[in-house]
Amino acid sequence: MSDPADSDLILVLNAGSSSIKLAVFDSDLTETLTGIADGIGGAGHLKLDSVKTAQSFPDHESALQAVLAGLEANGLHFTRFRAAAHRVVHGGTELTEPALVTPEVIAAIDRCSALAPLHNPHNLAAIKTLARLASGLAQTATFDTAFHAANPEVAARYAVPTGIEARGIRRYGFHGTSYASLVRHMPDLIGAVLPTRLLAFHLGNGASVCAIRDGQSVATTMGYSPLGGLTMGTRTGEIDGNALLRLAEEDGIAATHHLLNKESGLRGLSGGLSDMRALMEADTPETRFAIDHFCYWAIRHAGSLIAAMQGVDAVAFTGGIGENAGPIRARIFRGLAWLGAQLDEEANTRSETRLHSKGSTITGWIVPAQEERMIAADALHLLNVPPP
Repeated sequence: MSDPADSDLILVLNAGSSSIKLAVFDSDLTETLTGIADGIGGAGHLKLDSVKTAQSFPDHESALQAVLAGLEANGLHFTRFRAAAHRVVHGGTELTEPALVTPEVIAAIDRCSALAPLHNPHNLAAIKTLARLASGLAQTATFDTAFHAANPEVAARYAVPTGIEARGIRRYGFHGTSYASLVRHMPDLIGAVLPTRLLAFHLGNGASVCAIRDGQSVATTMGYSPLGGLTMGTRTGEIDGNALLRLAEEDGIAATHHLLNKESGLRGLSGGLSDMRALMEADTPETRFAIDHFCYWAIRHAGSLIAAMQGVDAVAFTGGIGENAGPIRARIFRGLAWLGAQLDEEANTRSETRLHSKGSTITGWIVPAQEERMIAADALHLLNVPPP
């Protein structure tokens, strides 16, 4: 293996059930390559930048082997990397900061698998497989739940007996890497210090809102799982627990799980469409209502989070919808007009960084999502901090 001093790159990996997304960053956090190994479990493809090749991926190990081979073909042997940095969805109450991967950290991630059975096992598969394929390569993990560990206990606890809470039934919150990135990059983007009371909307196929006070999460809309809170692409968002019990009794647990996570939200309301661009283009009574529902609940949850912060100084939009869907941003920002929010309509139409007009008492901003860069930054920090 080459001298670690000659290794200057970070490989960011985001392993899901059927794909492994990747990005390469240099020591200045400049992204130099992106890619995806898609179609794990059968016929798929490997895409590195604009080059796409058909490949077969029976499992995560074969997909990672293809990723490493593809990187080497681009002059990036794994010895060029200082570390592989992984996105891990759930850190529970144990893993509340980015961490170097050790046997103890692997065991803790595994213990959280019951909290994120659709995510953590795949994250772990990538970590363990890479340890076999690239022995000696340091690995780090950034946890989507970690940013919300700052929430006060009164915000995190459900009103259930202590014994139930001890089984991990509590609010964790998600999209934490996105919000942490927003906090890190927003000051440079707006040319000012981070607003004291910041309402941040991460709007995409998955959607949430976070109340950020003095740079820390104090409340967020997602809870035990990414199902709660806002209306989403295919997820219900907020729904009464007794309604879930009835559905499970009548239709079965598996069917109810599929309904709530895959066939609800915008898709369920519109009759089949979950992509916001397609919904706006369709312009039918059903799609208009789905958009109304999305915006109404974003504004309604915003009011709750503003109360948790005891006010609001700025609003930030990130994620695919937050960054690109001007009409959606406009409706949500106008929904805060009672607080003095005034939108610069032309700036919003052009998706400029600054969205508020001069007379607005609340500032509004677009902050592009930089989750992969945040994960790389976490890795560099961990590698550069001397041991205690």
